[in-house]
Amino acid sequence: MHLIYSIITSIVLSIGLSDVPYSAIEKAFETNNPNEIVKLGKSKVLINVLGKEGVYSQSQASLVLKDFFTRKPGSKFDFYFKGKESSEGTFAIGNYISRGEEFRVTIHFKKLSGVFKIESLTIEKS
Repeated sequence: MHLIYSIITSIVLSIGLSDVPYSAIEKAFETNNPNEIVKLGKSKVLINVLGKEGVYSQSQASLVLKDFFTRKPGSKFDFYFKGKESSEGTFAIGNYISRGEEFRVTIHFKKLSGVFKIESLTIEKS
């Protein structure tokens, strides 16, 4: 009986429960909210926006993303690939649409103290 309980518990816990903040990131991109994105990141985040790359503090990262959202306001964002989560981290790829232009967004997450934090974020023209 204990074995059956353990198997069922393992299955329930592994199905659909992710502590990667996918929905918060999708909402932040759709509402062009850089602060919500960077607060999900490490204290220093590698950001590459259309070929301009740097390692930024959260306040600097927010300004970089704000500039992008000002120039390319979006209305739709969704992840179309989510990598397998591990104890080290994971990554995801999404599609951001701004005035008919499409951008590929790649985000790498690092697991720190049991929480997935954004380690790097890349936005490039699709």
